[in-house]
Amino acid sequence: MIAPNTNRTNESMSNTETLKITDLHVAVEGKPILCGASLTLRRGETHALMGPNGSGKSTLGLAVMGHPAYEVTSGSVELDGVDLLELDPDERARAGVFMAFQRPMAIPGVKMADFLRHATTNVRQPDRKEGEELIPMREFRKELRGKMEQLKIDPEFARRYVNDGFSGGEMKRAEILQLAMLQPKFAILDETDSGLDADAVKLASASIAEIRGGEMGILIITHHERLLEHNRPDVTHVMLGGRIVETGGPELAEELHRDGFDRVRADHPKAAAQEAELEKLQKEEAVG
Repeated sequence: MIAPNTNRTNESMSNTETLKITDLHVAVEGKPILCGASLTLRRGETHALMGPNGSGKSTLGLAVMGHPAYEVTSGSVELDGVDLLELDPDERARAGVFMAFQRPMAIPGVKMADFLRHATTNVRQPDRKEGEELIPMREFRKELRGKMEQLKIDPEFARRYVNDGFSGGEMKRAEILQLAMLQPKFAILDETDSGLDADAVKLASASIAEIRGGEMGILIITHHERLLEHNRPDVTHVMLGGRIVETGGPELAEELHRDGFDRVRADHPKAAAQEAELEKLQKEEAVG
């Protein structure tokens, strides 16, 4: 059962910033993956995005962040009215959008602490030019130490190279530590539970709830209910065949976890047919 969302922002909260995705179409190497996805995420809200493998969930997040392999062919992505598609990926991050990747890449030779100091400075000082002053070291160390204690992360973690030799669980913990330090306006968490055992997922879920506060908008991409245990979604979206076909409350996430996607496919035959076509293309590409 999904626990109540105790971090839910008060309805009277004046902050109305939104991340708005409208009729987004995305192709990879000329093959359409997203076929008109739309959703609106407000600061302070938690949304769950669920769907079968290959339905386009990760593609949505990567397109929002500006991954060069994902071509937006039509549609829009706006952050409080600003066209994100006109910004470079680093500018999107500075504007307040964060993504925790399903498979983070390793950066040998770059220590976690150094990486986080630069990233945190750039997000908090979006007009900073390379070579300009970073957050003072003493101030940064104190804050980093506090976040690591809060998340129960060994201090030695900060001295290791980014994701180099990390286990799957350590990579996900590193992503959550970045989230804690950067405190973005909006965070997209792409299957943070992927590859983790039940205890690690429970820890990740609790850690996200611990650091998100009441003003961060979070889109949790997941197959399972476990990551939502401490992050009860205000809204649940179901993606099938490259589009969002259903939107509901936390009970929808519970249904999908319990029963799977057969009912969704039956209710949305056109999207199910598109899903089958996408799956066929992916298999042909793998064989080729």
